[in-house]
Amino acid sequence: MKKQIAILGSTGSIGTQALQVIEEHPDLYEAYVLTANNKVDLLAEQARKFQPAAVVIANEDKYLQLKEALSDLPVKVYAGADALCQVVQEKPVDIVLTAMVGYAGLRPTMNAIRAGKVIALANKETMVVAGELVNALANEYQTPILPVDSEHSAIFQCLEFNNPLEKVILTASGGPFRTFTMDQLKTVTKEQALRHPNWKMGAKITVDSASMMNKGFEVIEAKWLFGVRPDQIEVVVHPQSVIHSMVEFEDGAVKAQLGVPDMRLPIQYAFSYPQRIRSSFDRLDFMKCHELTFEAPDTKRFRNLALAYEALHQGGNMPCIVNAANEVVVAAFLKDQISFLGMSDVIEKSMQRVAFIKTPTYEDYVSTDAETRRIAAELVINGMN
Repeated sequence: MKKQIAILGSTGSIGTQALQVIEEHPDLYEAYVLTANNKVDLLAEQARKFQPAAVVIANEDKYLQLKEALSDLPVKVYAGADALCQVVQEKPVDIVLTAMVGYAGLRPTMNAIRAGKVIALANKETMVVAGELVNALANEYQTPILPVDSEHSAIFQCLEFNNPLEKVILTASGGPFRTFTMDQLKTVTKEQALRHPNWKMGAKITVDSASMMNKGFEVIEAKWLFGVRPDQIEVVVHPQSVIHSMVEFEDGAVKAQLGVPDMRLPIQYAFSYPQRIRSSFDRLDFMKCHELTFEAPDTKRFRNLALAYEALHQGGNMPCIVNAANEVVVAAFLKDQISFLGMSDVIEKSMQRVAFIKTPTYEDYVSTDAETRRIAAELVINGMN
């Protein structure tokens, strides 16, 4: 029986690579649902190729365009955020790959958990914003959450035998600005930020990688995925991106997961878990790995990592505040409305101004997200760059 996959964000970097995995194993997987935010043409093209039962365009203004483009196909066409939340509950769906970007992934992920679907989690913001709430829900409905981020997938693979854990070690490439001075960082452009040295990703996550907020989010996500304390999560800069992450056990032994920088590998592992299946993807050639280097992250130059750790220590709705503020400033940076270093200033100021809630409910997360976006946008407009 083929596994039926719902891909939330099929037109993004993770979504398109997930479809490559499905294409490579047509005897094992089928795309049952495909969704996108705005990319109607690509979504229609994917629907023609993979023949899903349903497609959803989150932007309701583009519903008629998508409907018309697929009028000759027996595919159900929906639009809007509510449709995203409903379609993940379709009975035939086995796995929901949450590959959409940002806070928008939280509600459909929670709905998929309530429906008992296996969650292949590529939307780290879900755990950053509401990790405690999501974990409680997954426990209540006995729903597995399988990490797709390369770093968390690596840790997941290293922890298969439940040995006593001392710490997890998240590797970071350091991004395109790893060797830049503070003076150089003051004038970097979005074009420079979008040129990641190792990975091909969407614009938002690429900027997050350049600012190291992506790694900060991964630190927060690791707490909830693996049940570790903040002091058990270490970040190490590893520019070659060969070691995807490591685990240190209580006896001092360290286990690492290595591979080429290809997101199809963790996607396929999440789809096939607990089995491993053959792939045609590139193999790691150790004869070409002339050096593997490591260094400590610089949280003075890359303050976002320090802010993420601070949010993790404070807990409550503080990670939600950081995420919302970051989404606002990254969008502003991509529109040349704020400087690279100015993004951290706005995030930090938002952390100080938005009301802190120690034990938030889902409704609290919703209001916190809205309040933070309003305040961060005002800070951007007022020129904190």
